[in-house]
Amino acid sequence: MSRARPPGKVSGTEVRDEGSTGPLVITEDPELLDDILRLCAAAGVLPEVRHTAPERRGDWEAPPLVLLGADVLPRLAGVNRRPGVLVLSRVPVSGPGLWRHAVETGAEHVLVLPDAEEWLTDRLAEVAEGGTAGPALTVGVIGGRGGAGASTLACALALSSAADRRKTLLVDADPWGGGIDVVLGAERQNGLRWPDFAHSRGRVSGTALEESLPAAHGLRVLSWDRGDTHGIPPEAVRAVLAAARRRGGAVVVDLPRRCDAETAEVLRQLDLLLLLVPKELRALASARKVATSLAALAPDVRLLASAPPVPAATALDTAEMVRLLGLPCVGEVPWEGGLVRAQAVGRPPGSRGPLARFCQDFWDEAAPPQQEAHQRGRGGKRVRGGRARPARRARPAPRNSAEDPSPIAAGPRDSDAAHRTAGEWEFGSGTRVIGRRPAGAWPEGSRPARPGRAAAGMEHAREHMADEQAALAYRAAVREAGAHR
Repeated sequence: MSRARPPGKVSGTEVRDEGSTGPLVITEDPELLDDILRLCAAAGVLPEVRHTAPERRGDWEAPPLVLLGADVLPRLAGVNRRPGVLVLSRVPVSGPGLWRHAVETGAEHVLVLPDAEEWLTDRLAEVAEGGTAGPALTVGVIGGRGGAGASTLACALALSSAADRRKTLLVDADPWGGGIDVVLGAERQNGLRWPDFAHSRGRVSGTALEESLPAAHGLRVLSWDRGDTHGIPPEAVRAVLAAARRRGGAVVVDLPRRCDAETAEVLRQLDLLLLLVPKELRALASARKVATSLAALAPDVRLLASAPPVPAATALDTAEMVRLLGLPCVGEVPWEGGLVRAQAVGRPPGSRGPLARFCQDFWDEAAPPQQEAHQRGRGGKRVRGGRARPARRARPAPRNSAEDPSPIAAGPRDSDAAHRTAGEWEFGSGTRVIGRRPAGAWPEGSRPARPGRAAAGMEHAREHMADEQAALAYRAAVREAGAHR
């Protein structure tokens, strides 16, 4: 049962809740005010209402969101710029006057009610849940062919994000995959799975979603179970993913290699989609079909080449793969032997080794972690020497931020999540190898000696046999876990 709110104070030209952290509303239009209060009640927030701008600077800058009526906008042209300012109107905007005043006040959007009511309710819901830092960076992973390692990479990316103390959710979007919680060893953890959300509609609380999911290795997991349910309605997928994005942080999605209604809904929510393609001819041919089917749904698709276990003359060149697929390249995932054996003994993928370094470099490029996370390093340990490891590049400011205050109309996606273009991600359109030691980086005399061809072949054969044995043990463990569940 929710705790009752203390009664608000009504005094002259303002309605204020004691200790309120709700939005600030400034308008003299009674009909517009009624609409705003109705939407605030639906989102579960209690606003502070004024007819004029606050006299104290702190009262203007403290609220997480400011809603300005178009009727008072001309009188607020001289206020200090701040993020989170929205202009509301009940009639369609016409003429340059209102837009000029909106730019002068630093407004992010100009919304016309009732058309933008759903979008505004979601934004108010973020305030109610404390999610004012912006939507989560949502990254999808899909294989160019079967067995490319997309699920392994998705788990590794999620673990690396959680290691940087970023709020992270790993989503399994493949009902035929057997459950990605098995890869993390969390199949017996208590919590809800996808079939439990089959009847979800409307707005799902992001906080309630986070608390209801299984936790493993510092992140939350939304997985399929081992039951007979093979799909849920697209409306439920939309509601759950919208709540996940409102949480902030990062959302990593493991996608199936097919495009039904549920998968299409997931693709529309992504900020970035990684197409993992092994450097072989058949995988490239399959990836072309996958890329063609994704082009109309995913906002930003990038190639991620997968290196072979040993250098081979038949391996494709990454630059040639970029040219044939027509996709910008994020980098090349290094080969890491022993992943199956590590999984069999309960060590999740990407916890250490070349794959872990690749994932760390990826997050440094896409979403640099907070400074305090760097100061303590991965796993909560302080970086050697006590100095913070600087991020390689600063994350670009989102569109319509303080540097670009020009207002735009709100889009249909959840909570102001603008699509990120290739230029904004700064990955570039050429080949980039991250997570691997570049050529010439070994100090003089310290490069390890390369084994002979015969010794390398014997070592590879031993690793292959050990992987096969570990795979058999792993499958037996999965069958046992499914029987228990």
